[in-house]
Amino acid sequence: MISDLSKKWKTVLLTEAVDILDNLRKPINSRERQKRINGKAKSDLYPYYGATGQVGLIDGYLTEGEYVLIGEDGAPFLDRSKPKAYKIVGRTWVNNHAHILKGKIGVSLNDFILYYLNSIDYKFYVNGTTRLKLTKGSLSAIPIPLPVLSIQKVIVSKIEELFSELDKSIEQLKTAQQQLKTYRQAVLKWAFEGRLTNEHVKEGELPEGWRIVNLNKIGHWTGGGTPSKRMQEYWLNGNILWVTPKDMKYKKILDSGDKITKGSIGQSSAKMIKEGSILFVVRSGILRRVLPIAIAGNDLTTNQDLQSLTLNEGFSSEYVYWYCVSKESVIRDSFSKDGTTVDSIDVPKLKSFEIKVPMEPEQHQIVAEIESRLSVADNLEATIKTSLQQAESLRQSILKQAFEGKLI
Repeated sequence: MISDLSKKWKTVLLTEAVDILDNLRKPINSRERQKRINGKAKSDLYPYYGATGQVGLIDGYLTEGEYVLIGEDGAPFLDRSKPKAYKIVGRTWVNNHAHILKGKIGVSLNDFILYYLNSIDYKFYVNGTTRLKLTKGSLSAIPIPLPVLSIQKVIVSKIEELFSELDKSIEQLKTAQQQLKTYRQAVLKWAFEGRLTNEHVKEGELPEGWRIVNLNKIGHWTGGGTPSKRMQEYWLNGNILWVTPKDMKYKKILDSGDKITKGSIGQSSAKMIKEGSILFVVRSGILRRVLPIAIAGNDLTTNQDLQSLTLNEGFSSEYVYWYCVSKESVIRDSFSKDGTTVDSIDVPKLKSFEIKVPMEPEQHQIVAEIESRLSVADNLEATIKTSLQQAESLRQSILKQAFEGKLI
């Protein structure tokens, strides 16, 4: 319910509250900007702004002072959790992807305008399909409730007070997230040093009964293949999983985007891989960020971008999986074919990767310890994620109440 106070505020079109100064903006492409800043000291450069924030530097400025910018295109107009407007101060340069606004003297405050523009729903003001656009005409026609300047100042002050408290809470949640990440890494480190199951083992020592073996000695490897797409009978009504890098999203692969027929396996390079095998992506653009590793949850096949390790008796799939996950960055960075940007893994080097292995009963014990501890961490992570989402919803709620007159 809107408060009685806000009912006394007059509502005007945005163009009556602000000056739209799009004549002050000018686009300069990145190549030209680079030419202009080469060899110049940072102190001689100025921020260059676009739809959602600073996008670079330039050796000159077109605006000086305080302004509010809002995207013309390229802004997240339909995502209520993300800001569409932001403030700039000082000497700056703005390109043509953002509108430049300034509160009219004696009429409106820049901060009041800023918060209001980040509170409203833009679905009625933007147009376009692939790239939404907020035209100057649509922007000008946005209605805004406008109390007197003294009330605007009180509202801005209250918003900033509440946002400050909210930001502190968000920072604490993000710190907790980072601590959980560190904890997960520590759990895996302790596990494969034997310190979760051997109380007296010292860091750097190999626990009694453990051995070091390479992956090539604990099972056999299988490559993948792709049945001919021209042979419809290989794909039509298939029921055997055919796994590609895009399917490698979970610890255990139980489904895939594509399936092939049993008959296609004997007639193509695709090979059947046993349930419980360890799957490694060895060729994909995704390797620049992470090395996907998984366990085959069923008998399945893969394409040529994966290698599969079917384990011998005495080796736990879950143990080998978690060990390789704990060393994911080492494998990815050390075994990349080019050594810099990782697009593929050197398979012979991967096969020679050494792991520390206890007897099978202790492997199962270690897996139980890992999964018990990481389960607690996962539950906490889910709670934190929910809290962060609620915090962003609360930010919108604060703005909504502010412009309904409920904060004063």
